[in-house]
Amino acid sequence: MKVPADKYYGIQTLRAIINFPIGDTFERIPYRLIVALGIIKKAAAEVNKEYNLDPKIADAISKAADEVISGKLHNHFPLIIWQTGSGTQTHMNANEVIANRAIELLGGELGSKKPVHPNDHVNMSQSTNDMFTSAMNIAVALEIHKSLIPGLTQLCRALKKKSEEWERYAMQVENGIERVNNTLPRLYELAVGGTAVGTGLNARKGFAEKTVAKIAQLTSLPFVPAPNKFEAIATHDAIVEVHGAFNTVAVSLMKIANDIRFLASGPRCGLGELSLPENEPGSSIMPGKFKD
Repeated sequence: MKVPADKYYGIQTLRAIINFPIGDTFERIPYRLIVALGIIKKAAAEVNKEYNLDPKIADAISKAADEVISGKLHNHFPLIIWQTGSGTQTHMNANEVIANRAIELLGGELGSKKPVHPNDHVNMSQSTNDMFTSAMNIAVALEIHKSLIPGLTQLCRALKKKSEEWERYAMQVENGIERVNNTLPRLYELAVGGTAVGTGLNARKGFAEKTVAKIAQLTSLPFVPAPNKFEAIATHDAIVEVHGAFNTVAVSLMKIANDIRFLASGPRCGLGELSLPENEPGSSIMPGKFKD
């Protein structure tokens, strides 16, 4: 097997491509999760520099991770979601991409694993079990803060600008925002430093606390070390809780949309209480039908 010369990933990623020949490009690992892995690797490299990792190697890893975070290296993450449950293949993909880009920055040969090794250096004091779990939490938290909450807040403001009747819908959205926010404290707890099963085997003392603090600094979100890393690695209860809040928000939005559709029905065979602007013809055979 030969890795394409123009790719930063390595043999582990190539094996995963061959071993999991299912799915399609739209089922690739979500972009935000790759960004989260980049954030973790950058934070870990900066902390490992304090634990005697060669500063040149640590800085090169940090710079390569920055390119993962920015999306510059996104095309070097070809794997899809259908792989082992632990996420090992994507985690190795991240280690290889960051290591090879760091090697290139240091003037080395791609694939040589010198002077930067994907496991010994990029993955220092880490395991897939604590890293991928933490990346999932980080990715969801980032999506909530960058997309969901701003979108719901904008919708709520727009509803409040309408008549008093619309305030009930605004309250539904406000309640949804509160429900999502109430799940965040558990989502902020990261398994970083628990390594394979939660004991912290092969991680330096203080690595978890320092790395999570770096992650919090990089994301401007209040991430903290999980109080029990066995639980944080073995379960995804925090994400299940978030999903429950998302489900409630989705039902609320469906209720609002259905009410608007029902109230705007007519004017001949419906309520006709809302008058929506006519945007375009709704049929080629029925000139009087319009889409709103």
